[in-house]
Amino acid sequence: MVLEHLSDQALIRRQKLGELQQKDVEPYGQKYPVTHKTSEVILHFRELEEEGTAASVYGRIISKRGHGKASFAHIEDGSGRLQIYLREEQVGSDQYNLYQLLDIGDIIGVTGTVFKTRKGEITVNVSSFRLLTKSLRPLPEKWHGLKDVELRYRHRHLDLMVNPEVREVFITRSRIIHMIREFLVQRGYLEVETPVMHTVAGGASARPFITHHNALGIDLYLRIATELHLKRLIVGGIEKVFELGRIFRNEGLSTSHNPEFTSVEIYEVNADYEDMMDLTEEMITSITREIHGTLKLNYQGRELDLTPPWPRRELSEVIREITGVEFSAVQGDDAARKLAAEHGLEVDKDSTKGEIMYTFFEKYCEDKLWNPLFVKDYPVEVSPLAQRCRENPQLTYRFETFIAGKEIANAFTELTDSLDQRERFVQQAEKRDSGDEEAHMMDEDFLVVMEYGMAPTGGLGIGVDRLVMVLTDRPSIRDVILFPTLRPREQQAGRP
Repeated sequence: MVLEHLSDQALIRRQKLGELQQKDVEPYGQKYPVTHKTSEVILHFRELEEEGTAASVYGRIISKRGHGKASFAHIEDGSGRLQIYLREEQVGSDQYNLYQLLDIGDIIGVTGTVFKTRKGEITVNVSSFRLLTKSLRPLPEKWHGLKDVELRYRHRHLDLMVNPEVREVFITRSRIIHMIREFLVQRGYLEVETPVMHTVAGGASARPFITHHNALGIDLYLRIATELHLKRLIVGGIEKVFELGRIFRNEGLSTSHNPEFTSVEIYEVNADYEDMMDLTEEMITSITREIHGTLKLNYQGRELDLTPPWPRRELSEVIREITGVEFSAVQGDDAARKLAAEHGLEVDKDSTKGEIMYTFFEKYCEDKLWNPLFVKDYPVEVSPLAQRCRENPQLTYRFETFIAGKEIANAFTELTDSLDQRERFVQQAEKRDSGDEEAHMMDEDFLVVMEYGMAPTGGLGIGVDRLVMVLTDRPSIRDVILFPTLRPREQQAGRP
């Protein structure tokens, strides 16, 4: 390491490290015999005080103040923070002098009885302590919080360290993922793992990331969905299946998009998109009750009511009510393109009415859908894996679930007609040849699988990150992904 690049404080800490080593103090010690978490000391204070029982805790020093031959500090572990009190008379001059070499950020173990200060704060009266880890860099902003959002994302370890509410978000995220698994397993769904690298990127309209396999000498794609492999399992006789895992899409960054994200995809034989609506509603409301104890939340300062039943509305109906545009009266693709131009909507010269209808909805309607809503019956051009509606073959049995202006789920009555599927893949391939990098690729292997016969099936995908955003009241997807994708910067720039 080039020491001249270190701050003055960091250099001082290294000097203290040398002093500790000269005193034969191990600055990176072994496991400490902990008897209580900091929160447990507070919870069981009365019995610890009455019995005079010593408590042993460990934690990171987050504040430190001295008063001559006595000092106070606060330490923090994963459960909370606790005040400690050291007196030279009690710990001895050697230990007390050693304590003076400690800094905010150091991790220590302490043992002592408990008492309350005159201000009523529960405190450990330290009889002995041991340095467990010497911190060589000062904590950011003197523990008043890491405020720079970009810096927080780049240095998540510091963000978690100094912002307890951030730790709580990721604890809640873990609970939500656990509850999704538990919900599905209890209902007989089998969890599986499918490949992350695909020879054909399929299952969604998205631009893939490309990598190369040296031994095989072929390019591979990071998966943009788990759909086509899970459907292979449906054909093979696994009738209720799900996968919860990472998806990769080579798309832009926004408050709702990260190129690497988590989804859960679910498939069930002898089910349709109405069943998937029921499943979505039941899953999300049960998780919300478990997390919050209520279905009435506050999201970004606005009330959000998840109480079922959630309305189910046709896409064209939602567009008409929000914008006043009646797409059923639009005759043909040319008229739809003219309508788009009149509303300032940029579309390709060969865009179809169905594609324009969907783009119109995305731009002018999605962010206005606050309380939960199932928007259903999407155009066939934008739903190449969904079954056509019997009443109107230009539409499909597809729905998207919107909460707080965000698409949370996407689901179909799955297309099981292999000939129709082939025709739609051909149309998608033509779009790719015309420059649409998000159009579906032709997947001959999957078409062969479908020709063996796929039972009527309902499929559902839920964006886990967006669901966590809503349930933790976070405005950006980067707030709920531990290590979001960021643009590279100079190595030293912004380094704490």
